[in-house]
Amino acid sequence: MTEGVTTKLAAFAAQVGEDGAPAEVRRSAGQRIVDVIGLQLAALQLPTSQAALRFVAQQGGTEQASVVGLAQRVPAAWAAFANGVLAHSLDYDDTHLPSVLHPSASVVPAALAAAELSGASGDAVLDAVAVGIEVTVRVGMAGYDRASNNSIYFEHGQHATSICGTIGAAVAAAMLHGFDADRITDAIGVAASMASGVIEANRTGGTVKRMHCGWAAHAGVTAVELVRQGFTGPLTALEGRFGLFQAFLHGRVDLDVVIEGLGSEWSVPGVFFKPYPANHFTHTAVDAARRLRDKGVTPDAVASATLRVASPTVRTIGEPLAVKQAPETGYQAQFSGPYAVAVGLFGGQGLGAGLGDYTDELAQDADRRALMAKVTVTGSAECDEIYPFQFPCVLEVTTVDGRTLVEKVLVNRGGPADPLSDEELATKFDTNAARALSVLQRTALLTALAGARDLAAASALVRDASSVEREEVVA
Repeated sequence: MTEGVTTKLAAFAAQVGEDGAPAEVRRSAGQRIVDVIGLQLAALQLPTSQAALRFVAQQGGTEQASVVGLAQRVPAAWAAFANGVLAHSLDYDDTHLPSVLHPSASVVPAALAAAELSGASGDAVLDAVAVGIEVTVRVGMAGYDRASNNSIYFEHGQHATSICGTIGAAVAAAMLHGFDADRITDAIGVAASMASGVIEANRTGGTVKRMHCGWAAHAGVTAVELVRQGFTGPLTALEGRFGLFQAFLHGRVDLDVVIEGLGSEWSVPGVFFKPYPANHFTHTAVDAARRLRDKGVTPDAVASATLRVASPTVRTIGEPLAVKQAPETGYQAQFSGPYAVAVGLFGGQGLGAGLGDYTDELAQDADRRALMAKVTVTGSAECDEIYPFQFPCVLEVTTVDGRTLVEKVLVNRGGPADPLSDEELATKFDTNAARALSVLQRTALLTALAGARDLAAASALVRDASSVEREEVVA
């Protein structure tokens, strides 16, 4: 087999399938499976989630894999789609920096669907998830421009999460079907023709972004199923003259970063867990406002505020400003810098901001809107120097009594520099899962997911999940 970028990724995946991933990497992969399933359970109540479940249920087909909240099993590709929609819908899924993509929400649903179909072992699932995330990240990093400190995918209006996630999902699913390096190359080649995602909804609304990771997971599993039936792909699907990198990045690509340290240097443990259910660019704004609140600053004490962030993020969380200052829905609020300031100053739930802080009612709350109207968002040279390795902010508030207060948060919670503890990750899972499972069910699910030891039991439990919020959950 010719050794190019595509084939080297395939050979890496095949080798890990034989030898296993390092213990630390497997442990991290296991944490991400738990995190994603918690997010899927929490997302069941969303109208878009119910729409995705209805759509999948209507497709019919062979019962192969489980969907969270759907009693019947469905074809593996449709299970991956529905579960991927659920995984990404709350904007609570993990983030890799500096590629600024969310790898687990596509890879985990694809891997679990493929594993249920193939009967793969728990260790094999952990290895496949780890490799799928690693491949997703490396394909994403191929489009990271060091000169501008920004993603070329995003510059072109493309959603790197779903584009790169399609490739990672295909690799993970291929491993779980026991593909050798040649057939994994074929899976990558077929999946490359399915990769997609337009990110305009981040700016001006619409719920289509919630579908992106589901479609990536569906495409990855479908690509593998097509290869199983005899389809093949080009050996240079990624790096070729008419390959994915040329198509999406127009040749502005770093091929070395895709393969350097492959097998010895793993990105997986350093992927950031999200402490808050909102666009990651807004998290430090929540923390800065929380710190001001802890110092006695109340919302009605604010005369004006300027949220300074990395310049490339302004278009996502600060433009159009009038829209960001008056989001109509909780979903729009997740992408609003002014709303993040409001969450912190009014006091958030959970680890600092919870799902209950991003509702349609609160987005339209008069007091919050009055505060948001006083918050502008602008770029910062200081933040630009740090971005995209962190999403820093500098929050400057002028109070009604004439004081000027400045709060800087230059490091995100949930990453290597400020990690979430095992206890905090457990709290996040339990709070999310409590929206659909009882205490006994949650305990049984965690037991089944530990080390991916009993995925059949886990699948049965998530099929029983209810989209009706449990009485024990405090609103």
